[in-house]
Amino acid sequence: MTDAELKRLVLDALAGVAPELDEASLAPDKSFRDQLDIDSMDFLNYVIALHEALKIDIPETDYPRLTSIDGAVGYLGQRLKSPSAG
Repeated sequence: MTDAELKRLVLDALAGVAPELDEASLAPDKSFRDQLDIDSMDFLNYVIALHEALKIDIPETDYPRLTSIDGAVGYLGQRLKSPSAG
């Protein structure tokens, strides 16, 4: 899966929990939790959406790596190449 495909997947998962998402105004390198009005349950639902879409386990200790678009794309790309990586 390419970085562009992963980015689309991340944005789609975010849109599922934050329908007011304006992709154009979202800074890819900053925490989207600071940019969007999402709470911890929304964030968990976002992680679940990623898990279900990619069929990979995402340990809770790795959740901080999923808080920005760039971070999530990098992390998920690494996990897809080496599912046992953490």
